[in-house]
Amino acid sequence: MPSLAAVSKFDFPHKVEQQKVKECAKELFATSFPKVDRMLSAFDNTEIKTRNLCMPLGYYRNPHTFGEQNDEYIRIALEYSVQTIEACIALAEIEKETITDLIFVSTTGLSTPSLDALIINKMQLNQHVNRTPIFGLGCAGGVAGFSKASILAKANPDAVVLFVAVELCSLTFLRNDYSKSNFIGSSLFADGVAVCIITGDNHINKTKNTIKFLATQSKLYYNSLDVMGWKFDDGGFKVLFSQDIPSIIANNIANDVATFLATNQLKLSDIRNFIFHPGGKKVLTAYEQALIVEGDFLKNTREVMNDYGNMSSPTVLYVLERFFTGDFEDGYGLMVSMGPGFSCEMALLQMNKN
Repeated sequence: MPSLAAVSKFDFPHKVEQQKVKECAKELFATSFPKVDRMLSAFDNTEIKTRNLCMPLGYYRNPHTFGEQNDEYIRIALEYSVQTIEACIALAEIEKETITDLIFVSTTGLSTPSLDALIINKMQLNQHVNRTPIFGLGCAGGVAGFSKASILAKANPDAVVLFVAVELCSLTFLRNDYSKSNFIGSSLFADGVAVCIITGDNHINKTKNTIKFLATQSKLYYNSLDVMGWKFDDGGFKVLFSQDIPSIIANNIANDVATFLATNQLKLSDIRNFIFHPGGKKVLTAYEQALIVEGDFLKNTREVMNDYGNMSSPTVLYVLERFFTGDFEDGYGLMVSMGPGFSCEMALLQMNKN
């Protein structure tokens, strides 16, 4: 079974308190929203304490063209991806020349050649690395990318798969977009970089804990294409998301989880570790109300949300990192993330302490 050899996350140097972001938003939106003080409660309702931002807060006070923001996306994504990859390689105690595959997931910037090609060039990785750049999965990309990397490692026992998820959500902020969606997005989204190394059966990993991939399930909900995504216009990436997201999750997640687990001869009560993407406070509430699980089963998820904000695809990997390097129960783990489509991605894990 494919195994997780290491996982690394990145803390940006411009991490900022949520209250300072709130003050900045009040300044930017005051002239367009006469009742901005009432709307500012959205910042408090997220329960986010600090936000992972790739630029100083002052950067977002000024308008930038899409070209300028995208240039920054390429520069920053490459720089911090390489740093996080190097940290992950060191944790896994492997040589970079052994990497056979690279999956790169992102939905917040554009680059051709894709970022995986830039990474291979800058790090001088093996020229024959199999490349898979993936765009458009949004928040679902963390679990989807992890599953795809694991499937590659399952197919090739000699595989060493590098999975990189990068989202610089803050660089999509449109200074002159005074829509409610842009305002709510400014209260929630942040930036993140996470890297996993997943190996095939012929590798013996030097880890204190063992996390193995067992199965995956993807689901696309019909007639929900407008629930979440981007609208691309002259200004750049305009965020779109519906207030119906928590209700969609509440109405579907219990059955989706039960169906997935049943195909693997399991029940919800068999799951010991819940590695969920924290879409927001209301999304976490929807999970908790729909899935009847004893105890604070989303503790790590909530703490990542509090400490970083919603970083889109890497966020669930920040949660995974907390499990991998911290404490968990021996037994099964369940990864879940939701994203544009509207879609749900799940992965079943076997988790054991060594």
